Amino acid sequence: MYIYIHLPFCTSICSYCDFPKLLYDKKYTYRYLDTLKEEILSRYKGEEIKSIYIGGGTPTSLDLEELKYLFSFISSIFNYSSDIEFTIESNVESLSRDKIKLLKSYGVNRVSLGVQSLNNNTLKELNRKHTKGDVFRVIKELKEEAFKNISIDYIYGVHNNIEEVKDDISTFLELDIPHISCYSLIIEDNTIFGINNRKYIDEDIEEAMYKYIKNTLEDNNYKHYEISNYAKDGYESKHNLNYWNNNEYYGFGLGAVSYLNNNRITNTKNLTKYLDKNYIDSTCYEDINIDISNTFMLGLRKVLGIDIIEFKNKYNKDIIDIEPVKRLINEGKLILDNNRLFIHPDYFYLSNEIIIEFI
Repeated sequence: MYIYIHLPFCTSICSYCDFPKLLYDKKYTYRYLDTLKEEILSRYKGEEIKSIYIGGGTPTSLDLEELKYLFSFISSIFNYSSDIEFTIESNVESLSRDKIKLLKSYGVNRVSLGVQSLNNNTLKELNRKHTKGDVFRVIKELKEEAFKNISIDYIYGVHNNIEEVKDDISTFLELDIPHISCYSLIIEDNTIFGINNRKYIDEDIEEAMYKYIKNTLEDNNYKHYEISNYAKDGYESKHNLNYWNNNEYYGFGLGAVSYLNNNRITNTKNLTKYLDKNYIDSTCYEDINIDISNTFMLGLRKVLGIDIIEFKNKYNKDIIDIEPVKRLINEGKLILDNNRLFIHPDYFYLSNEIIIEFI
C-alpha cells in the first residue's frame, strides 16, 4: 500500500499554487497534527507500506519539535516494508542542516525540493523565498548527510525566454541530482497569477522549451519516464508510478484523496471541518468503465504507456477493442508494440489532446 500525507502549512504563498494551504501559524500546527494522527488511526488497516509521501503545503515549514512529533507517530503506526520509499517535499529555505539530520534519523530517504527556477528575478516573481545560492547550499548539505535520492521541481514557461531555461537546465546538470520534474506554468483561477490575469507565453516557444529540456536531459542519461518527469536509472518515483498505474493508495490530511476498493475518497479542504474530525468531503464509487478511463488517462502519461497483458488480466478486455484506441493507432498517435500501448514520441508534447479522448 502507498500513503500520501498532506501538511498544508506554508511560510508564504506562491503566485501559482492551487493546493490546499494556509500560512504557518503555531496555534494550529499541533491541533492539525493531532487530528491527522487520529484520522490515520481511524482509517489505516495495517497494510504493509511500500511508500510514504509527505506533501503540502511545505512540510518542512514545521519546526524541529513539530517534525519530531509527526515522525514519531507515523513510525509507530505504519507497517513499513523493508525497501520503503519515504519522500518529503521541502522548500529550499525551510530545510536546515538540523532538519536534514532529523529526516535521516526517521528513515526519510527521498527529498523533493521545490526549486522552480534558478533565476533570482523569476524566483521573486513566483514569490519563492530562496535564491540560486540557497539551492546549492541545500543540495550540498543533503549529499553530505548521505541523501542520494534527491528530486527537484522546476517550472518553465514563466517568460518567453528560452535562454533562461537553458541556463537553468545547465546548472541542474552541474548539481548532479538524480530526478527532475519539469512542469510548464499553469495559471489557475484562484491563484495570485490567476487573480492578476497573468497571460501564458507563446505556445511555440513553450514547445521549444519542452523539447530542449527533453533532449538535453536524455542526452545526459536521464530517462524520460512520464510526461513531466526525468530520472537517472533506478531513481524513478515509485510513489508517483503507483498513481500512474491506477493502483490503490491512502490519502490523509486536508484535501487529500484516497483510492480504495474502487472508491475515490476526497477529504475536506475546510480546516475547521477537518479539525472537528469531519475528514471526508465525498466518496465516489468508480465502476469498471470509469476505472478503465482512469487507466488510460493515467497510464498514457508514462512514456512506456500501458501493459496490455496486465490490462487484459485486470479487465478481461482486449485493449484494441476499447474506443478510441484503434482509431488513434490508425492515426499514428498511439503505438502498440512489445505488449505495450503508448503515445508516439512525436505526439508526446500534445499528450493531453490524446488523453482527453478517454474521458
